[in-house]
Amino acid sequence: MDSYYFYTKRLCVGYKEKAVIKDIEISLPKGEILTLIGPNGAGKSTVLKSIAGQLKTLDGVIYLGKTALTDMKVDERAKKMSVVLTEKIKTEMMTCEEVVATGRYPYTGRFGILSKEDKRVVEEAIGLIHIEDIREKDFAKISDGQKQRVMLARAMCQEPEILILDEPTSYLDVKYKLEFLSLLQEMRRKKELTVIMSLHELELAERVSDKILCLKGEYTEKYGTPGEVFTEGYIKGLFDMTKGSFDEENGNMELEPVKGVPEIFVIAGGGTGRPIFRRLQREGKAFAAGILYENDLDFPPAKALAVNVIGAKAFEPMAAELAEQAKQIIDQCGRVICTRKNFGSFEMMNKELLDYAMKTNKRIEIYEIQKGMK
Repeated sequence: MDSYYFYTKRLCVGYKEKAVIKDIEISLPKGEILTLIGPNGAGKSTVLKSIAGQLKTLDGVIYLGKTALTDMKVDERAKKMSVVLTEKIKTEMMTCEEVVATGRYPYTGRFGILSKEDKRVVEEAIGLIHIEDIREKDFAKISDGQKQRVMLARAMCQEPEILILDEPTSYLDVKYKLEFLSLLQEMRRKKELTVIMSLHELELAERVSDKILCLKGEYTEKYGTPGEVFTEGYIKGLFDMTKGSFDEENGNMELEPVKGVPEIFVIAGGGTGRPIFRRLQREGKAFAAGILYENDLDFPPAKALAVNVIGAKAFEPMAAELAEQAKQIIDQCGRVICTRKNFGSFEMMNKELLDYAMKTNKRIEIYEIQKGMK
């Protein structure tokens, strides 16, 4: 284990001597991001609190370097590890800068008096997390996204080697989610910071993590890189999905498709069909789609939402029999929607389908994403 900075051996966590998860095996080099995923109640927060020392472990050992956490004194651990959990702190008339400065508690002693070095670290943390513009504002009066950034700066004031975060993107809008996770990656690169956190957003977990730990039941389900974890069908089983779908390859999540005989045929491609597919699903209308290359942006949502999808192998000319299949479906449909104004040289078969629909007097709707219905 010499090559790993953080690792556990047969870790068992739980409450009041009752195990929640057993035999947790984690191994992380310094400067990697580990994300815990799993259904609600799977034990993600329990694992994080146990690693942070807020819950007593029932069995096993947690190591930082070659030292077991249980062998570290409280102040030594506070200098190595910083924790940001979901509980919101209560402040009275404290500026954001003052909240950040409380992160120096492992170094300031019982009176909390900041030295010149402490002030330098506070200043560095404020700059690192880019909160200069709110440093003088009342912490209680800023947005949740801003508070999360302040708490991250506070954590960085401890100059930790490892950061523990429980659902850090909860209650944040998409702007702050992306900014926050980008900051974690920035700190990993600049500070070689190791991060262990839980996330609900699977698509973000897949993008930001070096390793992923999947929790379900008494034992860990899977541990590995995003590529090793996000394999076809795995997430659906992990979360016991009975409705809708999740495409592990690209992070697409779709609602349950409308079943039945397709009444609409959609000619799309290049991502132009996705809003149409989802609109038809919302309207409860069964549809078919094609011809779509299997590497096209429209193929995953069409596969999830359409009754029939006619797919073509990527980087090859569309086979003639695909057009015949599509025409047979068009014959059964009363309406054809086309989201393309122009067709590439490899897509002329779709132009042929549109011409066929016109010749057979189908109701045609040409839809341009930026201009609306025509």
